[in-house]
Amino acid sequence: MPIPLVANPVYSYPFPAQHRFPMEKFGLLQDYVANQGWLSGNPFYRPGKASLALLELAHCPAYLQRFINNQQSPAELKAMGLPWSEALVRRTLISPNGTLLTALLALEKGIACHLAGGTHHAHRDFASGFCILNDLAVTALALIKQQKVQHVLIFDCDVHQGDGTARILENNPHIFTCSIHCQDNFPSTKARSNLDVALPRGTQTAQYLSTLKTTLERAIRLSRPDIILYDAGVDIYTADPLGHFAVTEAGIFARDLYVISSCRRQGIPVASVIGGGYDDNRSALAARHGLVIKAAVEVYTQHNH
Repeated sequence: MPIPLVANPVYSYPFPAQHRFPMEKFGLLQDYVANQGWLSGNPFYRPGKASLALLELAHCPAYLQRFINNQQSPAELKAMGLPWSEALVRRTLISPNGTLLTALLALEKGIACHLAGGTHHAHRDFASGFCILNDLAVTALALIKQQKVQHVLIFDCDVHQGDGTARILENNPHIFTCSIHCQDNFPSTKARSNLDVALPRGTQTAQYLSTLKTTLERAIRLSRPDIILYDAGVDIYTADPLGHFAVTEAGIFARDLYVISSCRRQGIPVASVIGGGYDDNRSALAARHGLVIKAAVEVYTQHNH
């Protein structure tokens, strides 16, 4: 039984090659996963466009219209950090639905992976740091509204704090936000998650992993989740240009393996998203994003044998 993998070919589209955001990584990751044989002959689950009603669970309707119709102010576009295009709108309206589909598949199968998502800097009414719509907030709110679950834990291991997620979901008793991030990194003004763990620049693998373990245990104990949305950002990698941590690739794999096997052991469904990663070597980056899927495949296969 292969694990459900969620992706859409429009996630990557022709994009300025010199831009800091590696838009081609999504397509490269889809190719990488197919080449690893992890699909076992099954196609990717392919999400379609999200309804405005779904997106409005987390976002202001006027903001959605400004983005869709290219009516953001110059200041808003600058904060978004991505050049507006029809192709950007197309992918952006699908990705949150991809994370929701991944969560629904995880509830059914125990585990599922989205080959995109983790756009945790998107706020209720503005884009920030390459994040336009907050797929984690949209998904958590939809799961609660549709009464699929009572408690959601968003476990965010991207190197940057999930400030948008924390702000959109603050005061929601059903959703617990947890962020392990680099203290001196974007965003300069941090939000308040339910549980924040800020680590110093230069944090190495051993320290990172020991913090991860205690934090995950604490977050699970405090939130008692029916599902975990796991943001497996790989910008914690030692050579990531936007990261400032010193975690090895083996360390990233150990992290993913630990999170997924903890969920499996405790019978908590887990849905992963890829989060940030900004390496100029785009195929190495795609393989790094593939580590969470590798970990999921490993845990799932062991469990079923």
